[in-house]
Formats: sequence, structure tokens, C-alpha cells
Amino acid sequence: MRIAIASDHAAFDLKARLVETLQSWGHEVLDLGPADDGRVDYPDFGYKLAEAVGDGRAERGVALCGSGIGISIAVNRHPACRCALVSDPYAAALAREHNDANVLAMGARLIGPDMAAACLQTFLVAEFAGGRHAGRVDKLSAPSLEKSA
Repeated sequence: MRIAIASDHAAFDLKARLVETLQSWGHEVLDLGPADDGRVDYPDFGYKLAEAVGDGRAERGVALCGSGIGISIAVNRHPACRCALVSDPYAAALAREHNDANVLAMGARLIGPDMAAACLQTFLVAEFAGGRHAGRVDKLSAPSLEKSA
């Protein structure tokens, strides 16, 4: 699978570890930066990641920042992305199974590298359950919130 990954400076070290982990699992990794741990703005890298997933350069994405909150908000601004912020493997499984999430977000200051790898592994193997969840996921892509009422 081709997986895009991006972070801010606070999550640079975790990103580097997860790039190595993904490669060791046999995945192709599109590392969208940053290239070092110098201060950067998470929206810039969240938008890059969202574009890569949205235009099909990557099948899934991994978004990282200090808390995971800011970058997940940035990614979710793209209509093709469903980014879920998780901190445990069960939440990662539900993000895929119930929400068809295509981007996983995690906070480097809130999760250790082993737990982050466990979340990522679960996220990559879990599949969307469809069924009763499909209609709900379709509403996430609706152009107006009025359609969900």
C-alpha cells in the first residue's frame, strides 16, 4: 500500500520512526515532510497530506502533530479525507470499520511510538464494514449539512 505521512516539528521524531516501521512492513511511503525538526506550521503539512490522499497519490495517510488535533482539523478540510484522531488500536479499528477513515491522526506528545505503531497497524488492516455505516459515511461527503437532517 502507498501511504502518505506528514507532521509538524513536534512530531518529527515520531514520523521518522513510523516511516521506518511502514517500510519494514513492506509499504511504500510518501514522506511529505518536514525534512527536519525546525519549527513549521501543522496546517501546511496537513493540507499537503490531504491533497496526496485526495488526488490518489496515496491510498491512506498518517497525520502527526503534538496533540494530533490541529493537523486532523487541517486534513478534514479536504472533502475527500476522513481523518480520525486516535490514541489506541480499538479507536483505530472503529475509525476504519465504522467511518471508512482514510487518514489516521495521532499526537506525538500524547502517544508513545509503540502504541502509535499498534494503532497504525490496526488502521491498515481493518476494513470498512459498510452496511448501516455506509449511509452515514455518505453524509460526511454531502455538500451541505442540511442534507443530513
